[in-house]
Amino acid sequence: QVQLVESGGGLVQAGGSLRLSCAASGRTFSISTYTMGWFRQAPGKEREFVAAITWRTSSTDYANSVKGRFTISRDNAKNTVYLQMSSLKPEDTAVYFCAARSYGMAYLVSGYDYWGQGTQVTVSS
Repeated sequence: QVQLVESGGGLVQAGGSLRLSCAASGRTFSISTYTMGWFRQAPGKEREFVAAITWRTSSTDYANSVKGRFTISRDNAKNTVYLQMSSLKPEDTAVYFCAARSYGMAYLVSGYDYWGQGTQVTVSS
């Protein structure tokens, strides 16, 4: 059974930084063979793509709203994916979810097979 556990969320002032972590576990699950993504969901809104990193080439892509401010990375040895968030804005406030899929880059919620429970990020103005 695959388990993704997010951590690192919290309350931060606008302009501040946070680093989210997503620790993966499972008998045969290795993030080195999965594309890993971060999504977020604000109150009353749909879950949206934030960033992803592919399994084979570690190519990355970001939502336009976070480009230049967020960085996704992976540590295969620790089976953990990170999302470094800088220059945070109040509109970044949301629950952030980690997700995994078996193939290449994808941007839709429906494209991912495994999900974590989420971690709350709140940015105050």
